[in-house]
Order: sequence, then C-alpha cells, then structure tokens
Amino acid sequence: MAVDYTVIVVYLAGMLAMGWWGMRRARSKSDFLVAGRRLGPVMYSGTMAAIVLGGASTIGGVGLGYQYGLSGAWMVFTIGLGLLALSVFFSARIARLKVYTVSEMLDLRYGGRAGVIAGVVMWAYTLMLAVTSTIAYATIFDVLFDMNRTLAIVLGGSIVVAYSTLGGMWSITLTDMVQFVVKTIGVLLLLLPIAVVKAGGFREMKAKLPTGYFDPLGIGGETIFTYVLIYSFGMLIGQDIWQRVFTAGSDRTAKWGGTVAGTYCLVYALAGAVIGTAAKVLYPNLGSPDDAFATIVKDELPVGVRGLVLAAALAAVMSTSSGALIACATVANNDIWSKLRGAVRREDDEEEHDEVRSNRAFILVMGVAVIGTAIALNNVVEALTVAYNLLVGGLLVPILGGLLWKRGTAQGALASVIVGGLAVVGLMATYGILANEPVYYGLLLSLAAYVTVSLATPATDAAVLAAWRDRLAGRGAPERVSEPVAAPQ
Repeated sequence: MAVDYTVIVVYLAGMLAMGWWGMRRARSKSDFLVAGRRLGPVMYSGTMAAIVLGGASTIGGVGLGYQYGLSGAWMVFTIGLGLLALSVFFSARIARLKVYTVSEMLDLRYGGRAGVIAGVVMWAYTLMLAVTSTIAYATIFDVLFDMNRTLAIVLGGSIVVAYSTLGGMWSITLTDMVQFVVKTIGVLLLLLPIAVVKAGGFREMKAKLPTGYFDPLGIGGETIFTYVLIYSFGMLIGQDIWQRVFTAGSDRTAKWGGTVAGTYCLVYALAGAVIGTAAKVLYPNLGSPDDAFATIVKDELPVGVRGLVLAAALAAVMSTSSGALIACATVANNDIWSKLRGAVRREDDEEEHDEVRSNRAFILVMGVAVIGTAIALNNVVEALTVAYNLLVGGLLVPILGGLLWKRGTAQGALASVIVGGLAVVGLMATYGILANEPVYYGLLLSLAAYVTVSLATPATDAAVLAAWRDRLAGRGAPERVSEPVAAPQ
C-alpha cells in the first residue's frame, strides 16, 4: 500500500498548493466568489462536471448499480439531465444578471423583498450538502488508512476548508479541474474496464445476474420520477450550481460548456451503474450496496492504480464539498448577515478587499460548522434528502416563476417559499424523511401559493420589471474587476 499512500498524499498536498496559488489571484470580491466571471469553456466544463459529480454520484452511484443493475444509473442520470436543462434554457440569462447568489436574483426580480427568507432556505440546503459530502471522507479514509471516523472527517474537511478559505472560487476552480481529470482517469478509464474484465465481461455478467439487472427501468418508475423532481430540478436552482454559472466568461461558455458537462454526467452515470453491476457478480453478498465501490477498488485493482482510483473518489467528494462550502458561506454572508446588520456596500477597491476578508472569514466559520455537524450525523442519505426537499419544495417555484412568469409578485414568492418550506418539513415529520410525499405535496402547495397570492396582489412595479429585463439582456451596469488577468481556457 506504500505506493497507494504516496499517490494520495501527493494529491492532497497538491490541493493545498493550489489553494495557496489561488489566494494570489483572489484580489476582489468577484475573484473570490465567482473567479472573476471569466472562465473559458474548457475550465468551465471541467469544474461544472466536478462539482455536480460528488461522493453520492461516485460511491452512491456504484452502490445503486450493485443493488439495481443498469437502472441504478438513474440518480446520476437525472443530475446530468438537470444540468443540460439549466445550460440550454437558463444559463446564459443567469450569467448576464451579474449577481452572486440566487437570493440576489429574487430581490432583483421581485423588488428587494424576497431574498432574506429564500436565503435562509438556500443556506440550510448548502449547509446540509456540504455536511453530506464531508461525511463521505470517513468511508474513503477508512479504506485508505483504517482511520477513525471522526479523525477522517476532520482531516478531509480541514483540507477542503483550508484551500477554499485561502483562494475562494479561484482555488476551488483550480482544484476542481484537477479533480475532474483524476475522476475521468480513475473511474472511466481505469476502474470501469477493469471491473468489467474481472467480472468476466458483459456476457458472463448477464449469465450470473437476474434479467432485472439489465432492465433500464428496473429501479421503478416512481423512483425515477422522484429523482427527476429532486435532482433534475435541484440542478436548476441550487446556489452551488448557479455560483459556477456566474464564473462563465461569456453566454456561450455558460451554455455550451454546461452542455458538455451535462453530457459527461450521463456517461459517468452509466459507468457507475456498470461498475456496481460488475461488483455484484464478484461480491454477491456485501453487507451494504455502498460498500461495493471500496470493496472492488481494494480487492481487484493493482498497486498504484488502486491509489489513483481512491484519489478519484476523494476528488469527487472534495469537489462537491468545496463547492457547497463556498456557496453556504456566500449565502450566509451576502444574503443573511449583511442584510441583518444593514450593511451598505461601496464599490471602491478598498471595500472589495474588505469583502474578500469577510467572505474568507465566513468560509472558515461555515467550514468549522460543517465539520462539527458531519461528526454529529450518521445518515448521509437522510441529510441529503432533507437538503434537496427543502430546496425543491421551498425555492423551485419562485425561482422558475420569476424567470418564466412576469405576473409573479414578491408576495407570491414569499408565500411560495414559506408554504412550500413548512409543508416539506411537516410532511417529512409525518411520512418520514425518505418518503416521496413531502416533495410531491410540498411542491404542489408551493405552486398553489405562488399563483394564488401573485394573482391576488398588485403586479410587480413596472420599473422593477424594466430593470430586471435590462439585466437579463446584459444591459446592467458592468461589474468592476480589479485585476486584468485572463482566465485559462
């Protein structure tokens, strides 16, 4: 294992080094939170794919393949579909808004009265997303070093917090690009073909497994529908995803770069399901489907390759964790704390530097909170379900309504957030956290509240809508950028 350990240690040291290098580029608020809004298509596509394909998509995707066969690809597949929809239909308009958070978009669209409550819901979502990613370190470090769960979470979480705090989105972008390459090599080019060969090829896999393992819909129509509601729609509105859209250097980059990333996700989904199916042939009696990834890596891969594939799993977790962490800190600082203290921002360079320090401090504080919460929680699936139920049930309708329906009002948006959020929480308490009903009924109630209250209240002021249309068309005031350094392409 010495070679494998060396690969992992070099990888982790490289993440910290890139955090330090990114710190030198983060000279303004724009640099720190959205990488100066100037990423080229190659870097944008790689980093977008990296953030959406985390530990759940890698370890969990293989586990679903182990349990259900090829239809286990649907969870990650719906993530790819959501990213494709976001990129093709919305990303160019979102990028032109020149905002930092989803709540700022709501304030701009509805006249400055919808963002705080939405910010609280978005903060809860990003916090839980960061927590679930951080918990996954325990699984990986246990395989690597037979490490205590708490120590594993602290070690993995501290590395992510360190490089995220140092350079913000620049550091995260650079590390995500490396993580994208490592995941591509480790999972798609190494683990996938090796797993299939070790299992005897597809003909042997079909001979040894029930036919249901090769049914594209074997996981069940209701489950697929729920995945679409939670993950596809979640991709459309999550702060962690929007914050990456804000980094695009142009409308074209946001649209086509995101389309490439979404297509990559579809391939990754199928690869994970195939690996899990192969693991079922090799290890038919594992205690948990989520053990399939670690088991096949540990027992079937040669020295060195094993270290690289485990680094790929670590990369998957780190990319999602860092993206969720900076999103959580951005919302906490810009949408909640600054409004509570009534801060008035100025646009001069000194204020920009103050904003960098402020956001850096919030990443550090939120990082400590994430690590502490991850240590206290055990069930990753439940935490992730709570996060996505709150996001979709509380925010999907007012966000998409603001983009698609000009008659929507601030009062309707607030009612939608409150009714949808409370309904989801109440229904999870009634039906159970993992039940499908909370997101179904919560979304319907949120929609009903939005439409009813919007039609019952005066239309949004014409001046607000005019300013909104100007921003959507890219005619808003250009954002100041303090350093004229072109993004890598």
